[in-house]
Amino acid sequence: MVARPLLIAFTPTALALAERLKAPLKADIASDGKARDEAVAAFSHGRPVIGICAAGILIRFIGPLLADKEAEPPVVAVAEDGSAAVPLVGGHHGGNDLARRIAALIGGVAAITTATDLTFGTALDESSAGHTLANPADMKDFAMALMGGEGVTIKGEARWLEGLPKGKTLRISVTSRRLQGSPRHLVYHARRLAVGVGCERGTDAQELVTLADETLARHDLAPQAVAGVFSLDLKADEPAVHALARHLGVPARFFTTDELRAEEARLANPSKAVRQEVGVAGVAEGAALAAAGADGKLLVEKVRASRSTLAIAEAPRPLIKVPGRARGSLFVVGIGPGAPDWMTPAAIDALNEASDWVGYGLYLDLVAGHRHDQAEHRFALGEEEARVRHAIDLAGEGRSVALICSGDAGIYAMASLAFEALASPSLPAQARRIAVEVVPGISAFQAAAAKSGALIGHDFCTISLSDLLTPWEVIEGRLKAAAEADFVVALYNPRSARRSNQLASAVELLAKHRPPDTPVVIASSLGREAERIEIVDLARFDPEAVDMLTIVLIGSSRSKTFLRGDGPVAFTPRGYAAKPGSLL
Repeated sequence: MVARPLLIAFTPTALALAERLKAPLKADIASDGKARDEAVAAFSHGRPVIGICAAGILIRFIGPLLADKEAEPPVVAVAEDGSAAVPLVGGHHGGNDLARRIAALIGGVAAITTATDLTFGTALDESSAGHTLANPADMKDFAMALMGGEGVTIKGEARWLEGLPKGKTLRISVTSRRLQGSPRHLVYHARRLAVGVGCERGTDAQELVTLADETLARHDLAPQAVAGVFSLDLKADEPAVHALARHLGVPARFFTTDELRAEEARLANPSKAVRQEVGVAGVAEGAALAAAGADGKLLVEKVRASRSTLAIAEAPRPLIKVPGRARGSLFVVGIGPGAPDWMTPAAIDALNEASDWVGYGLYLDLVAGHRHDQAEHRFALGEEEARVRHAIDLAGEGRSVALICSGDAGIYAMASLAFEALASPSLPAQARRIAVEVVPGISAFQAAAAKSGALIGHDFCTISLSDLLTPWEVIEGRLKAAAEADFVVALYNPRSARRSNQLASAVELLAKHRPPDTPVVIASSLGREAERIEIVDLARFDPEAVDMLTIVLIGSSRSKTFLRGDGPVAFTPRGYAAKPGSLL
């Protein structure tokens, strides 16, 4: 996945230009007082930084972080009037291309300063799509010789280097084979190799990794020339296959039974036993050939390890668009109570990575600032099961899906419902094989406690008062147990138009075990413009002041309230007995 750029701006003019660039660059925007910290954080996490500001500002921000030019992301300064885009860092690692793209979007000039770009119109260490420079450490010496007037002989297809001066003193090789480069010989590996694999369920990942490494070495093939790891879709959830893909730094892709059957005439080692087991006569060879295409050829016939097989095919051209279907993924994302500042970086990453967002319309609106080209799938408030089914179906098609929840995804939210659906035996096989990641968020009870002091500083519990899915008798039993155990209690779903009596009953039950001055926190519309936080004594608490956008926190018998200059706060002491030297 390409890292999402960050645009920073400090003036209204710069901000307006950032808004123009946001969608086409699929970028986020940071402005005003947050720009510096967000720029530093983005650069540290490998994200391109685009400052619509003076170059000196970016240099002061990023300068202390510079350490490894081979790993650092691009940093581009853009003039506020749109006249120029200047790559400051990472010019040969996407910065020059990013500057050119920005200049094209705003009608300005890309101020490229790297020598080989200016002299020959190309960057030696920024190779064409589908190619990797194998010996970047030698590039500087090679470029100096080239700039000194020496010429180069190119072996292999390298159209992006056709402008280099011809000669016999320097060499460039473009190959899928292992080849040792030098300061006078650059080696580019073309990603033309397709590694097909098959394995038994539960195969040890190291077995498959070792098989791949040894096979590539034995046949003198470069790992950097591998475009992807391919298999039958029955193996889409096999950890060993994905471990091999991560090891090689390439995507894992999968083909259907019908797609692999279409390759059977080209198999070198068809197997009746394999056909009987999975429906095709060869998985490793078939997947490799399917990925390499009709004009591809089998370089390495099927080889075996204890529980796995592997084959390698070569495509006639680099596999820039990797064939096959990705394993679908489902992120169940908790976006917090509503305030953008309370959304975790992991939640933002999941939203950015997803191709599709599924959720209640209000939740989608709360994260609209992070949307670029994701498809939205909006549902009404009460359509939880429909949301989950739709999200899983989309992921089953090979998409990356974010199922968006407020607060924390695992607390009275969609995560448990998603796993209920995934556990169903009636779920289609392709949907059962999707990857699932639950991304936690700040829950409403945490936000309410933080906004009002520290009421959950000791043991606490959360109880939902909704009896739509849980009988009231069960809820009442839990309330009684929590009251007798002296927990701080967070009450979710306290009241609605159809459920107006449960909150009053709950408070009456808890009041039997609490003093009248027990603090109660009433928190409504947390993190939104209509936010309201109120602290009252239990004796004065009015259930009628609560709606479905409210969470209620009721303290334990030890909880306290006191008045500060800016208002009341509520807290629960950390212990029941004061310790020697305690502040209290």
